Amino acid sequence: MKKVILGTLGLVALSGSAMAADLPARAYKAPPPVMAAIYDWSGFYIGANGGWGQSRNCWGVTPVGAATIADGCGTGSGGVFGGQLGYRWQTGQFVFGVEAQGDWADLKSWRVSTIAPAFTTGVKVDGLALFTGQIGYAWNNALVYVKGGAAWVHNRYDINTIAGVNVASASSDRWGGALGVGFEYGFSPNWTVGLEYDRLFMGDANNSFSVVNPLIAGGLNRIGQDVDLLTLRVNYKFGGYGSPVVARY
Repeated sequence: MKKVILGTLGLVALSGSAMAADLPARAYKAPPPVMAAIYDWSGFYIGANGGWGQSRNCWGVTPVGAATIADGCGTGSGGVFGGQLGYRWQTGQFVFGVEAQGDWADLKSWRVSTIAPAFTTGVKVDGLALFTGQIGYAWNNALVYVKGGAAWVHNRYDINTIAGVNVASASSDRWGGALGVGFEYGFSPNWTVGLEYDRLFMGDANNSFSVVNPLIAGGLNRIGQDVDLLTLRVNYKFGGYGSPVVARY
């Protein structure tokens, strides 16, 4: 009886092995594709900026009916803080945009007049704005761009005695051009942080003071100005990641 049972078990085992050998091999099933998100720079954004600015001001005096006499240059630096509002649209890796930026500033410069050494001349920049277009190139959530357009600066000019007594003052709203370059990084679908440098070319302008010009009686002060800005920027972007693309492995 024992031999019959063992023989039966052996026959079953051999039959199972033969059936297994006749079964087709299991097909390999590839893992599902990985969905990789592409950062979308398109849409409106609003943000804040702050940093450092420097204003270089070159004075000259233009007597009535005569050529301008140079009176030297002075440089003043200080802090700037403000905000920006803009819109971007993306085509492939190229990003285009427009932006308006306004900043409070505290850039002051004082120097002794070379024409009339009994006086000092000063310039204070207390406000500025930029209205620019942008062209950039994006590597997913990293963006490098250049910008250019119009710039506005509000100045206050003062002439003091060496003892510090103010004898003449004036203010002006000046328009010029702006060029800049920046880098921006999207650290979340809606938030970006960046660093930007701008150069403002404000040109030369004549200014009439509140009293007869003490440097040269009856003369106009001709002041040339350039401004440099280096700011850290944080933006909130309305929108988020664009459509995901499929990365296959």
